[in-house]
Amino acid sequence: MSSPYYRAHGIVLRTYKLGEADRIIVLLTAERGMVRAVAKGVRKTRSKFGSRLEPTSHVALQIHRGRGELHLITQVDSVDHFRAIREDLDRLTKAVSMLEAVDHVALPDQPAPQLYRMLLGALRALEDHDSALVTAGFFLKLLALEGTAPQVAGCVLCGEADELVAFSEVDGGFVCREHRRGFPVSPAAVSLVQRVLGGQLGAALNEPASPATAEVHLLATRALEHFLERRMKSTTVLES
Repeated sequence: MSSPYYRAHGIVLRTYKLGEADRIIVLLTAERGMVRAVAKGVRKTRSKFGSRLEPTSHVALQIHRGRGELHLITQVDSVDHFRAIREDLDRLTKAVSMLEAVDHVALPDQPAPQLYRMLLGALRALEDHDSALVTAGFFLKLLALEGTAPQVAGCVLCGEADELVAFSEVDGGFVCREHRRGFPVSPAAVSLVQRVLGGQLGAALNEPASPATAEVHLLATRALEHFLERRMKSTTVLES
């Protein structure tokens, strides 16, 4: 008979209250995708591991498998604290946007090793450097992982590679001057998006904040929201 316990590494996506002292913790794991588990007593001041189960936390857990989707956390050890993210409102806002995006696409009992590695890598990059493009880059890479990356090498309507002047989330990519629709983008923003999706994300993350990085953030957010068919709550703070 198999043990009801299992171990996993997870990233806390969100939490919400359960009863007077407990919380439900929603995590992304590589082996099991999204996991929802109860952490008993974590809202009490003497809780042993309440502070380890906050959004963005990267933890090693022992979990008791429940009969349904809701499991029970029995042990927690911190792996990455992400102190720089937690102590900086700008970084924390960017991190929460990425967590929200993952929360919308991850599925329970569906292994998600690439998504897990991608989110962990993005959080570690943000911990090291408050990049203007980390959220947008993550959104674009998430779309690529889901098989819906926007077409950025040429016009999505005719293939023309020159004079890409706008982005249409409805059509799924850049459009040329002749087929202009959507919202305008500068040549600098076009170049940044092409670098992010062309294997140069690391270099793009070193770009300082500029009007072009703001355009890319808007573009990536609209593309993701179109894919999700819903408005991202956390991105309204980034756009304000």
